[in-house]
Amino acid sequence: MQDYNYVWANCFEITLELSCCKYPPTSELQQEWENNRESLLAFIEKVHIGVKGFVKDAVTGAGLENATIVVAGIAHNITAGK
Repeated sequence: MQDYNYVWANCFEITLELSCCKYPPTSELQQEWENNRESLLAFIEKVHIGVKGFVKDAVTGAGLENATIVVAGIAHNITAGK
């Protein structure tokens, strides 16, 4: 699903694994939070870095579907949605 969303929906999903234990006991959850709290909060602060908005025609102001957005120095173009 992550690959599909990245390619077709311009959505970048991630999976965070905080422990090698898939189902840690409830008694250990507080310690897992404490071990990873600062890193998780720093990550959340960086989530909205970048450009976001709507692609519009300069003359009419109408939204443009499937417009390709190219940024110099970044090897991944983005295609606007509907």
